[in-house]
Amino acid sequence: MENAERRPYRMGARAAAVEATRARIVRAAADLWTRRWYDDVTLQHIADEAGVSVQTIVNHFDGKDGLADAVADLAAARADVARQAPTGDVPAIVAVLFEEYERQGDANVLWTAQVDRVPAVARAAAHARVQHRAWLERVFADRLPPPGPDREHALALHYAATDVYLWKLWRRDLALPRHAAERAMRDLLTSIDPRKGDDDG
Repeated sequence: MENAERRPYRMGARAAAVEATRARIVRAAADLWTRRWYDDVTLQHIADEAGVSVQTIVNHFDGKDGLADAVADLAAARADVARQAPTGDVPAIVAVLFEEYERQGDANVLWTAQVDRVPAVARAAAHARVQHRAWLERVFADRLPPPGPDREHALALHYAATDVYLWKLWRRDLALPRHAAERAMRDLLTSIDPRKGDDDG
């Protein structure tokens, strides 16, 4: 009879191998979707990139939409880790945000352009919006008004000032160098500080 002590080890090794395969598939899909439209990437493309069969992908994720949800979860987890910045430190906040946008801003813009026709992408975008708002509330906690209309107004301004499309405008459309784009975002965030008062009374 097989030693009972070896069964948990084998089961643990198998679970680790399954998780490694799953992670490899998610990374392969994420890499392809950062460069190509969602509809242009097939499960076969992803399988070839990950070194697995299409059936393996289906077994893990049920299909393309399920895999897209997993990719969105991975992106959200990475953003949570990467976006560490001291509350109220505008230069540090902008630097952290630019590190993310320089790395994956083009992919974010590509995905956002597909929200109206790809449900999985729409779900990912909705989650990203919630995540970004929560991040803004955390890093600008020192300046945001108490809950209410004024807070919502301030959050809307900060959201616009830090949105990936503003990064795209500066870095891609206007071809500003990174240091100039970062300065523009810092200046914009400083100018909308609610603590300075409302000129409209």
